[in-house]
Amino acid sequence: MNFSRRQFLLTGATLASGSMLQSFDFLNENAKLKTFGVQLYTLRDDLPKDPKGVLKQLASFGYKQVESFEGPKGFFWGMTNKEFKAYLDSLGMSIVSSHCDFKKDFERKAAEAGEIGMKYLICPYLGPQKSLDGFKKAADDFNKAGEICKKNGIRFAYHNHNYSFNMQEGQLPQDVMMQNTDPTLVDFEMDIYWVVSAGADPIEWLKKYPNRFKLCHIKDRAKNAAPTNFDASVDLGTGSIDFKTILAKGKKYGFQYHIVEQEKYENTTPLKSAEVDAAYLKSLKF
Repeated sequence: MNFSRRQFLLTGATLASGSMLQSFDFLNENAKLKTFGVQLYTLRDDLPKDPKGVLKQLASFGYKQVESFEGPKGFFWGMTNKEFKAYLDSLGMSIVSSHCDFKKDFERKAAEAGEIGMKYLICPYLGPQKSLDGFKKAADDFNKAGEICKKNGIRFAYHNHNYSFNMQEGQLPQDVMMQNTDPTLVDFEMDIYWVVSAGADPIEWLKKYPNRFKLCHIKDRAKNAAPTNFDASVDLGTGSIDFKTILAKGKKYGFQYHIVEQEKYENTTPLKSAEVDAAYLKSLKF
């Protein structure tokens, strides 16, 4: 289904009302993030060994929100959904979302997520498609997943990589997915790193689709990284991405959840990088 520009704008305006500004401090001219989270994939090597210990350290760094991912023990890491929530509650944290396989046992996952007040389940990766029809089919699948999420009081979103910003058959797959998903059912998580890595402009995409990108991944890209180098994730503040400007625009165009993610570590450890990343966001003014 292809939604008209008018339908899109009207729906976007409705979805934006009320909650868009919740994670910002507007008492100061230079705003700071009041709340930000971490994608647990950042700690993918440490987390399976000691989930509770890793989460406790993340809380001590200042993270208030968690975005999980689906490992061998599910996205509650060997705990039930209620046990996971209770432990995060004890740390002053909350789980707002999780990446997961939405094509497998999704009714149960959505029910468990809704039961503990999560906001989103997210498709983390689709992969390049042979034709645009593959992306249109994905959009239909996202709408169906969105219906399941809606029944459980949560929402569905798609997390981009670089491939959806590469021209295919005269169109950008990201456009195809966004124009063929129902805004009342499907949101998007902008991975800023992957947008930049594809040579695209995050701000232009925010302006093009206001209030569709409700979540973002804050992940820096190494300075002077070659355009073909997609393995260039570095500690926040040491790379080339202008988060000050991008997050300020995101505040205006719809970002509600700000999630740190890092995939590579030079002469450090994942936990140390997570601490550095948190310190950067706590000090960032925009």
